[in-house]
Amino acid sequence: MDVNVAAAAFAAVCGLGVGVAGTLAFRWSERSQVAGAPAGPAAGPVLPPGVAIVLSVLRSSAVVLDERDAVVKASSAAYTFGLVRGDQLVPEELLRMARETRRDGEIRQRDLLLARRDGQELEVSARVAPLGSRLVLLLVEDRTEARRVDAVRRDFVANVSHELKTPVGALSLLAEAVLDASDDPEAVRRFSGRMQVESARLTNLVQELIDLSRVQNDHPLQDIAPVPVDELVAEAVDRCRQVAQNKQITLAVGGDPGLVIPGDHNQLVMALGNLVENAVNYSPERTRVDIDVRVTGRKAVIAVSDQGIGIPHRDLDRIFERFYRVDPARSRATGGTGLGLSIVKHIVAGHGGEVTVRSLEGVGTTFTLVLPLLPADERGHHALDAASTVTRPGAPSAPSGSSDLAPSYNSREGSG
Repeated sequence: MDVNVAAAAFAAVCGLGVGVAGTLAFRWSERSQVAGAPAGPAAGPVLPPGVAIVLSVLRSSAVVLDERDAVVKASSAAYTFGLVRGDQLVPEELLRMARETRRDGEIRQRDLLLARRDGQELEVSARVAPLGSRLVLLLVEDRTEARRVDAVRRDFVANVSHELKTPVGALSLLAEAVLDASDDPEAVRRFSGRMQVESARLTNLVQELIDLSRVQNDHPLQDIAPVPVDELVAEAVDRCRQVAQNKQITLAVGGDPGLVIPGDHNQLVMALGNLVENAVNYSPERTRVDIDVRVTGRKAVIAVSDQGIGIPHRDLDRIFERFYRVDPARSRATGGTGLGLSIVKHIVAGHGGEVTVRSLEGVGTTFTLVLPLLPADERGHHALDAASTVTRPGAPSAPSGSSDLAPSYNSREGSG
């Protein structure tokens, strides 16, 4: 067997550079020369020196076949994916590629869809090359996840384009309407008001895209500090204060005071604020939204419950997807972009926690954040300071018109 030819073919099919191919060929040739004369007739095909070692470190599934299509060497991944069973290569598509390469000596590469033993389909990129005069090497790379990511990326770009097109198109039409109605002050005011709404939608969408991009990056949190949960809840409630007052919705805070969690304060406010804002937006007038804080083991559990329209069971598995809306028409009416829950999911995951949801149509929805607590020996004065700011029974009431929105930790019945 010409090991130089085998080395060059092997390096080429593995996708290695010319320099690496030359190095491998030189080393294998050197080893063969040191080995001296052949030690007699071989019982069967033998791998060129070093090939087995290289195969063992490749991420791709690797299979070496002899002239009878029997498996001489296979990586563990090849068995895991069901490509090899016993000493036989299973997928017919790969066998055909191997036979074609053995016949004409050409290196081949194809994208294939293979069926696994569990019934699932596997999208792979297969490369086949001759390995010396008697062997054929197959490398199979699983591309299923890469293709899924590509599809998600394409969908994301399409969704962003669509979401941007709607307010931009509306602004263009409204601007034309304002020009045409320049002699009608009432019409100008009406169209200008609608332009402000569409402009706010566009601004909100762009900001949430920026927020999502920030929380999706793979870098660790940059601004980790002790975050008093009481302050976190108070800021989230304050974000929705005006909308809740307009709808006469009571925001009730209860549970365990004085908890402290480690994290990025702004991100955590954004996550909890999104949940409270959704609860208010999707609740009927004169109802109640509860924010309940509890300790479970070494975790802080923050539950946001509403008495709103609820989420159909079929949608619960998808509501954290980007741009997914249960009711697109209602989301647009409330200014929703379909990104809020995706942002929540990424923020919570970045803080080592999780977010769950349970809902019953016509009854209400509860979103629950579970986040690690700051160890007691690291809290110091943070928990005490936070607890001292909480409104207690008998404390002075909030200013008139907002008493139902002031955070308090009075005992109360749970809401639906």
